[in-house]
Amino acid sequence: MRRGFVKDWEVNPRSELDDALTSIRRYSMQSTAVVQAFAMESKSCNNFISYVGLEEHEMQVPGPRRCHPLGSSRRSSLSESNIKLLPGEIFITKAQSVHMFAPVSDLTQGTAGVLSITNFKLSFITTDDVNGEDSARQQNHLYGYMDTCLTNIEDIYITVGDKKRRLVPGSTVPSKVKGIFIICKNLRTWSFSFKFSPIGQVNMLLTALLHHAFPSRHHLLFAYDYSEAYYSSLDKAVRLFRDISDWHSELERTMSNEKFRKFWRLSTVNVDFKLCRSLSRYIIVPTCITDSQLMDAAKHFQGNRPPIWSWSSVHGAALVKMSELSPLVTNRMQENIMFENVRKSHPQKMAPIVLELNKDVSVKLIAVAFSKFATLCSPENIRQFWLQDNNFYSLVEGTKWLKYVSYCLQKAVEACEHLHLGFSVILQEGAGTDTCCIVSSLVQLLLDPYFRTVTGFQSLLQKEWVAGGHPFCDRLGHIAKRSSEKQSPLFLLYLDCVWQLSQQFPGDFEFTETYLTTLWDAAHVSIFDTFIFNCEKDRVAAATEPTKPLILRSVWDWREQFSEQDILLFYNPLYSPREVGGRDKSIIKPLYSLPSLELWAQCYFRWIPALEIRNGGRNHIELYARLLRNDVNQLRMSVNGDCGSPVAKSNSCSVQMNIDSFYPFSNKKPGNAVSTPIMNSSILVTESLLDAQSMITASD
Repeated sequence: MRRGFVKDWEVNPRSELDDALTSIRRYSMQSTAVVQAFAMESKSCNNFISYVGLEEHEMQVPGPRRCHPLGSSRRSSLSESNIKLLPGEIFITKAQSVHMFAPVSDLTQGTAGVLSITNFKLSFITTDDVNGEDSARQQNHLYGYMDTCLTNIEDIYITVGDKKRRLVPGSTVPSKVKGIFIICKNLRTWSFSFKFSPIGQVNMLLTALLHHAFPSRHHLLFAYDYSEAYYSSLDKAVRLFRDISDWHSELERTMSNEKFRKFWRLSTVNVDFKLCRSLSRYIIVPTCITDSQLMDAAKHFQGNRPPIWSWSSVHGAALVKMSELSPLVTNRMQENIMFENVRKSHPQKMAPIVLELNKDVSVKLIAVAFSKFATLCSPENIRQFWLQDNNFYSLVEGTKWLKYVSYCLQKAVEACEHLHLGFSVILQEGAGTDTCCIVSSLVQLLLDPYFRTVTGFQSLLQKEWVAGGHPFCDRLGHIAKRSSEKQSPLFLLYLDCVWQLSQQFPGDFEFTETYLTTLWDAAHVSIFDTFIFNCEKDRVAAATEPTKPLILRSVWDWREQFSEQDILLFYNPLYSPREVGGRDKSIIKPLYSLPSLELWAQCYFRWIPALEIRNGGRNHIELYARLLRNDVNQLRMSVNGDCGSPVAKSNSCSVQMNIDSFYPFSNKKPGNAVSTPIMNSSILVTESLLDAQSMITASD
């Protein structure tokens, strides 16, 4: 059984007079809104704007998100609706007197406000300043807690009369819509009622929402309108694998033995994308094959993708990705020649092991599984929630989502075993851009401890997914297609697999589940080139467009979205790298059977208030570990005699003590906070504070 409701009443820090006036306005809003709507209909005026109950002076403007490096405000204010706009963001339309219901509620009591649409986000503003910042939630510089990026919207359902139907691109918006229910790709849900809203405003808002949430062309994504100057603060340790130097460095890092390096070479045959549009400019291929032979052979494979090197073990065994033969090719000679080239690239000339990844899983099957799973994570109301809860785990099993998580982990373990025994492994699948990316990335996480660090993990994703040509734009559904067969959450499946690993080996990964959850959210922000393109060729074309070149912004530049305090939550206080015995002794072998897997609650259930544990959950263990890590750091500094300097250089941050199970994705307003400096990715607190706020004695 999943945990039930816990109701919290929040205190509004206003004077008693303001509270009384606000209550009067709220109670009178319903009747006045009805009068205004009737007046609007009698005049047949579709552009009437009612400000009753939502006076401009009463609405509080959210606090500043982030400052431009030069000191100017990052956002400009739109006075008529009090929403904040990014540079290049344009206000489209709004609907007033809209009621928003809490997620998975009884849909009887809502919060009144203004629902607005821009070319970047959907935004709901109320008189209670619920869109303002608070330290209990993760704060994004690009959008607020009561906003959602339009590219994050998956489905829109409208209620007309007593019927509910899905609103799809190209459909006509009915004249009288009672409400809408929105499901996002990150499983957040929004429920709005237009009972007291002017009909003309509702119609315009839904029309604009359909147009901007499901763009028909790539150039309609907000990244092309975003005009903020980009001052990159990207960690130089993160390799983007766009320059040839990154590939040279990776070859040298993995093949420390020079005699192994002679079997593989760095080719520039694809520098102008003449070999394959989905591969990067630079590829590593067997030395025994020439570029002209590679060009001829590539024509026989799907997507023109011949065998490409991904990684090598300390014994010289290689991990290779390749696509299958084109359906029109009946002669398998070229495939056998490629297998032979991989064999010749092995120090002992051992035949490679080929793992076919398309037999039990496909892009479509994964999409169907997640669609069923998503219905369990995004119930519309409390009744649907409790009906699902009666046999929840049986329903989860029926979706087969965890089955595919298990499958990917199993294939990764199989590949690791072969590589550990000294055999090269070829991962083969369709076009080699989907399941290949998942399994190859998992293999390297299991075998190479470098990729378990934050910078290493980001470099791994750049190499295997971004430079490897995973079609993020299609799979994440950034562009509306007539056929949705290409859309499938392969990247989320991979993140789920990584989360399973982090649960089984909590001290081996430098990053936390909050980092993984945030990364999935960032995949739906239509600003970062990391996720809005299908391949490197498209990125290069956009960045070099003569009329309006696109500024490429990497998602790994986390300071573009978050403060240092939020970024610190990406780092695991329990992390202890395995450095003794070399890379070969750092292998981890996970359990992959279904009984060994868990549900990623933070990512999938964080938007369901009924499942949130107040002042409890696993996050308290992590917070307690941070506090203990602090004591260790302080002792080390005391021994070294330099205990004062790092503290002086650190910033004072507000640390939440009364946190909930989905922190920092909490559904409630902040509780008690403690101001404390941050040092060495750990929270500094005194011993007395630790005693006073003990996680062991804290009440649930």
